[in-house]
Amino acid sequence: VITFFAVTIAIKPADEEHPFGHGKVENIAAIVQAMLIFTAGGLIIYSAVHRIIAGVTIELTEAGIGVMLVSIIASIFLSRHLLKVSRAVDSIALQANAHNIAADVYSAAAVLAGLLVIRFTGLNILDPIIALLVALFILKVAYDVLRRSFGGLIDIRLSEAEENIIRLSIMEHVGELVSFHELRTRKAGSQRYIDLHLVMPKKASVEEAHRLCDHLEQDIGDKLRYANVTIHVEPCSEECDQCPILPHLRKK
Repeated sequence: VITFFAVTIAIKPADEEHPFGHGKVENIAAIVQAMLIFTAGGLIIYSAVHRIIAGVTIELTEAGIGVMLVSIIASIFLSRHLLKVSRAVDSIALQANAHNIAADVYSAAAVLAGLLVIRFTGLNILDPIIALLVALFILKVAYDVLRRSFGGLIDIRLSEAEENIIRLSIMEHVGELVSFHELRTRKAGSQRYIDLHLVMPKKASVEEAHRLCDHLEQDIGDKLRYANVTIHVEPCSEECDQCPILPHLRKK
């Protein structure tokens, strides 16, 4: 439910009150999912420690084990499907939801694994130990989801790989521009925001600069999904008798 409402709001177009869109709603939803995963891991740890202290083990009937197996299999398929969809639409909220469902799979699998170990070894202590190991893994998953989600809220930069794609896209037009600097990037939900300063020949016309900016925005958008590119144009400060770039720019 949380993810459904978050994605529904996040895909709304920008409006007067939200000129940069609603993408960060996805990050908020993902943080809520991360806290739920943390809670699941904490409850497993609490239960495991209690079983160690009290010396008790989990008991399930054959029918209970069967129901749990069906639940695990169904959850695995659902989690994988959500992960696949989240990658296709670049949704951090769907990705967090998939990990939340996977956490239920891990906890149920830990219970079954503990029962099997006890049945074949007779060592009751191994059951809570397995549960603790699984809980630590779940907490690691929760931390990763929380870190990625929170990063979007505080406008952390895009990955180095994605920023290199931007740089390479600009360098493909190296004969038409002088240089670029002040590259800044961030991400909100699935939306990527990119702004940079582009240095153009001093005698380039507004039309020529605008045409090049359009090409750059198109090239970057073709390589990075949901890219919103803003380019600030600056004149070159060098005093050249004959600009070597201007003829190439005017051939376009």
